[in-house]
Amino acid sequence: MTIVITQPHFFDGEAERIVQLLCRGDIDLIHLRKPESTREEMEALIRAIPKQLHQQLVLHDHPALALSYHLRGIHLNSRHPYPPKEWNGQLSISCHSIEELAERKKEPFTYLSLSPIFDSISKQGYHAAFTAEDLKKAHQEGIIDHRVMALGGITFNKLNLIKQIGFGGAMILSDAWK
Repeated sequence: MTIVITQPHFFDGEAERIVQLLCRGDIDLIHLRKPESTREEMEALIRAIPKQLHQQLVLHDHPALALSYHLRGIHLNSRHPYPPKEWNGQLSISCHSIEELAERKKEPFTYLSLSPIFDSISKQGYHAAFTAEDLKKAHQEGIIDHRVMALGGITFNKLNLIKQIGFGGAMILSDAWK
C-alpha cells in the first residue's frame, strides 16, 4: 500500500494535485494532515475533491468530517486520540518505537505506521530511529508485517526496499509534493 500525506499547510491547487496523485494509479490513499487547520478549511478541501475519491481519503484532524463526507478512515493522534462514537470505518495510528508498535498492534487498527525509518527529508535533524538489524528482527518476530507502513524519509524509489524489509507499504510526504 502506498499512502501520501499532505503537507501541513494548505496551498493553491492542492485539491487538484490530490486528484492527480490518486488518479495516477499507484497511490492507494491520501492522508489529509493539517494540524493547524480550521474545520471550515478542511471541509473546503474535502469538498474540492470529487466524491468518487472520498473513499481514498483519511483524516488526521476534524474527525467528524470523516462521518459527514463518508471518508475511508481516521488517523488517530495526540490532538484526536479517539474517533467519533458513531465511527465504524478504518482507523490508523503512528508509532515511534518497535515496543509501541507491538503494543498498538493488539488494538483494532486497520494499519499502523512506524517512524522514522530513514533520515527525514522535510525535518532537519530528524534521523532514522532503527538499524537494519532492528527492522529485520521486528519483521522476524511478526511485529513488522502487512499492517505496518514505513514512514520517515520515504521516497518513491525506496518502495521496493520497504517491501523487502517486510512492511506492508509506506507513507510518503515530501517526495510526493516536489
